[in-house]
Amino acid sequence: MSLTRKQSALATTIYKKRRTDRHREKGCLIMPGLKAPSDYSQEPSRHPSLRINAKEPFNAEPPRKTLISSYVTPVDFFYKRNHGPIPIVDDIERYRVTICGLLENPKDISMADIRKLPKYDVAATLQCAGNRRTAMSKRKTVKGVGWDVSAIGNAIWGGAKLSDVLELVGIPKLTSSTPLGGKHVEFVSIDKCKEENGGPYKASIPLNQATNPESDVLLAYEMNGETLNRDHGYPLRAIVPGIIGARSVKWLDSVNISSEVCQGFFMQKDYKMFPPTVNWDNIDWSTRRPQMDFPVQCVICSLEDVDVVKHRKITISGYAVSGGGRGIERVDVSIDGGKTWLETTRYQKTGVPYIADDSSSDKWAWVFFEAVAEIPQSAEIVAKAVDIAANVQPENVDDIWNLRGILNTSWHRVHVRVGHSNM
Repeated sequence: MSLTRKQSALATTIYKKRRTDRHREKGCLIMPGLKAPSDYSQEPSRHPSLRINAKEPFNAEPPRKTLISSYVTPVDFFYKRNHGPIPIVDDIERYRVTICGLLENPKDISMADIRKLPKYDVAATLQCAGNRRTAMSKRKTVKGVGWDVSAIGNAIWGGAKLSDVLELVGIPKLTSSTPLGGKHVEFVSIDKCKEENGGPYKASIPLNQATNPESDVLLAYEMNGETLNRDHGYPLRAIVPGIIGARSVKWLDSVNISSEVCQGFFMQKDYKMFPPTVNWDNIDWSTRRPQMDFPVQCVICSLEDVDVVKHRKITISGYAVSGGGRGIERVDVSIDGGKTWLETTRYQKTGVPYIADDSSSDKWAWVFFEAVAEIPQSAEIVAKAVDIAANVQPENVDDIWNLRGILNTSWHRVHVRVGHSNM
C-alpha cells in the first residue's frame, strides 16, 4: 500500500529519530562511524603557507600565485571553508548516509553501496560566495569572513552521480517531482554550526537538477584521485558543479527529499543577493531567493593588489570562471585602467587553446588566461571576463555592494609600478 505524503514524512521523522537516539555519546552526536566534535581539539593539520582568515572555525586560502601554478589545485592549497569543528570518522565500515523524506522506503546506504555504482570523475571549480569580500568591504563594511581572491579552487572530484544514488530509492532519472510531492533534495551534514544553534549545516538543490545525469552532481569520495581528506568532507560530500560552494555540503549524514527549498540558515538567512540600499535595519530575507549559480568572474593572480616589478614587459595571468557550466568566451586586460583593452589567450591544458563549449573543454572548471604587455612606469591593470551568454563583469564594486559581501565580480584591479627599468 502506498504511503501518503504526511505518512511518509512521519515515517522519516521516526526513522531518523531512532537512528539518532542510538548514537549519542559524551557531547558528540554519533552517527554510524561518524562523529561531530563539540570543540576544536582534534583539528587536522594544514599547510603553513595558507592565509588564515579565521581559526575557529578554520577558514583559510592559499597565496594567489599558487592558484595558477596548477590547473588542478593541490588539496593542501584548496581553500578551507568551515562552520564548526571538523567531523571525525571512527569506523568507515559502519558509516551510513540516509536517503529519506518524501519517498516510500527510506534507506541507509553504505560506502560499499555507493562504490558499487559507476564512478565518475568531474573537473569542477568550487568558489565561496564570499570570494573577494575584502575588496567589497573597502567600500563599506560588510559581514563575513575576510576572503581575498583565493576562496576558489579547481579539483577532479570522484564519486557516484546523485542521479544513480537516487535510483536506489526508486527515484528515476530526469524527475522533477516524486509521487509524494518531493521537489527538492536537501543535503544534511553532521557538523555543528553556531548559525544553526549547534545543529548541522544543510542546503538543497532542485530535484530536477539532482536527477539529471548531465548536471554531474556527485556524492564524492575522492579529490584529485585520492580519498577526501577531513577538511574537504571525508568520507562523503556533495559536489554541485556551477553553483556557489555553499551548496556542496560536506560530511554527509542524510539526503532528504522534500517539498520545499531547505529552510536552514544558510539557505534562508545567508548567501542571498541584496541591492546596495538594503542594510541590517531594513533587510527582509524572504524577499530574495537563495543564491545558486555564481556570476562570471576573473582575477589576476600573477600580481598582488599593489606590486613592484623589475621590468616594463610583464606577464598578466589569472583565472576566469562562470557558473551554470557557462564557458568563458573572452578575457580582456587593460594597462591603463580600462581605457583600452587587450584580449588574452585562454587555456585549460598548457599549450592547448581553450574553446568554450568544445567537447574537450571542462565545462564546470575554470580557465586560465595570459597576456604579455609593456607597461608604463606606473599602471592600473584591470581584467574582465565575458562568458558564452555574453554576461560581463560589472565595472564598479559600488553597483553590486551588498551587506553580506557576496559575489564581488567587479573588474579586478591591481596597481603596479616598475622598480628597476630594463631600458
